[in-house]
Amino acid sequence: MSEYLLTKQQLMVKELTHKIAEEQIKPIAAEIDEKEIFPRESIDVLARAGILGCPYPEELGGSGMDFLSFVLAIEEIAKVCGSTASIVCTHAGVSMYCIELFGTKEQKERYMPLMAQGHLMGFALTEANAGSDSSGMLTTAVKDGSNYIINGAKMFISSAPANDFNIVVAVTGKNAKGRPEFTAFIIDKDTPGFSVGKPVNKLGIRGSLTAELIFEDCVVSETQVLGTIGKGMKVALASLDAGRICMGTQALGIAQGAIDETIQYVNERVQFRKRISQFQNTQFTLADLQTKVDAGRMLLWRAAKLKDMGKPFGTEAAMGKLYNSDLAMETTVKCLQFFGGYGYTKEYPIERMLRDAKITQIYEGTNEIQKMVIGRAVGLN
Repeated sequence: MSEYLLTKQQLMVKELTHKIAEEQIKPIAAEIDEKEIFPRESIDVLARAGILGCPYPEELGGSGMDFLSFVLAIEEIAKVCGSTASIVCTHAGVSMYCIELFGTKEQKERYMPLMAQGHLMGFALTEANAGSDSSGMLTTAVKDGSNYIINGAKMFISSAPANDFNIVVAVTGKNAKGRPEFTAFIIDKDTPGFSVGKPVNKLGIRGSLTAELIFEDCVVSETQVLGTIGKGMKVALASLDAGRICMGTQALGIAQGAIDETIQYVNERVQFRKRISQFQNTQFTLADLQTKVDAGRMLLWRAAKLKDMGKPFGTEAAMGKLYNSDLAMETTVKCLQFFGGYGYTKEYPIERMLRDAKITQIYEGTNEIQKMVIGRAVGLN
């Protein structure tokens, strides 16, 4: 409905991703969820199509397009498979962005072409005692000559068993006030002392295998530092800002996908000698939801456009993520109701969409954190 705002190139990305999503991702989405299968083939298809490298420079292996184009692609993927969308968001929207923003010339030249080709990179910040509050972080990196020795564990790391590399944030010292200082490192999967735990059995996005990262005297060269020593939280915050646009778009796609599936169902289902779509309650509910989804889309496009313009976008990203993740839950709950008992079964994708929607209110900062970010931005101290 908003296509008139897009350029021909952006429409091309949207249409290409829609075709891939409908023909190659949607048919296997239920199996990926049911059996917790990592969608490796889907990631490879998206890589070959240039979607993973979409918003990054061609000289670094990217497609040379803008971030809004990438956002359009995420929505199309999320409409049919929340798991695949989540993987793409973390890899290309978060980790790849941080390499471009903070990486040295050598790091960019080494990692970004590989990432555009589908070699996955995770982002490891969360710990058992460090979720919304990073001050509880216990993973440490101790300087040892030209290396750092890392010990600790990270939890809830997206695509952990499939990642070839991870950006890992660890404590490297204390400042003058005695508060921890953090540094970000790029760690390859075959680094001695690094291992991946067993995947977590999750409610939703079950194809995005989530697991613990374990560091036991893991030796990392100082050349693997991402950004500046002691400034790792700057890397983390940058990742969150970009990630919130992506995860908000994942939520948007789930909501739009739920509406699309529901419209198809109510136009076919007959009760009381009428199609369900002919009842006023159906029309009013779906009209309200589609209006909200269109409004949510504009919030995210605004944030993406600000990012493309090189302007601050953190507050707008938080607004987009907050609004759309709450809307994804509202939409999937209300849409499932139209399916009646069928909606509670795996015969239709609506129950999976509901389960996939919930995580969007939690990761990349809970929605309570988003409200704190927005509150501070409007002057609430």
